[in-house]
Amino acid sequence: MIINGKVLSINISETKGVIKNPMNAGEFIENFGLKDDAHSGKWHRQVSLLGVESINKMIEMGVKNLSFGKFAENITTEGIRLYEIPVGTKIKIGETIHEITQIGKECHTGCAIKNQVGKCVMPKEGVFSRVLKGGIIKIGDIIEEYCDKAV
Repeated sequence: MIINGKVLSINISETKGVIKNPMNAGEFIENFGLKDDAHSGKWHRQVSLLGVESINKMIEMGVKNLSFGKFAENITTEGIRLYEIPVGTKIKIGETIHEITQIGKECHTGCAIKNQVGKCVMPKEGVFSRVLKGGIIKIGDIIEEYCDKAV
């Protein structure tokens, strides 16, 4: 699988289960996630990613007022079917390296995102990663597969 996409938005929130606010760049900390984000920590879902293609599916179904971060994703991407990337794949985003750890998630009861949006694509198309190498990610950064094997 060829992974070739870009970052459209970096999004952050201080509380879990709420819409995240866009920012121009974010500092991602090794084995932790996005600095100051509620979902960061030493676990397997440090960073959440969702493609604009998934957001557009919701818009086509008639959901209005969707913006980046509305599904609580840390990184909004373009050009990749994230949910087709196998768990364990390493990707390079800006200065960082991530490992895909989970595809989809179960929505919790009373989820603010589902309540506000009506539906949620995260359970099937959202992807989670852990940060293997920290650094800065900016809007427009390239997303590609990372190969750590010597050639």
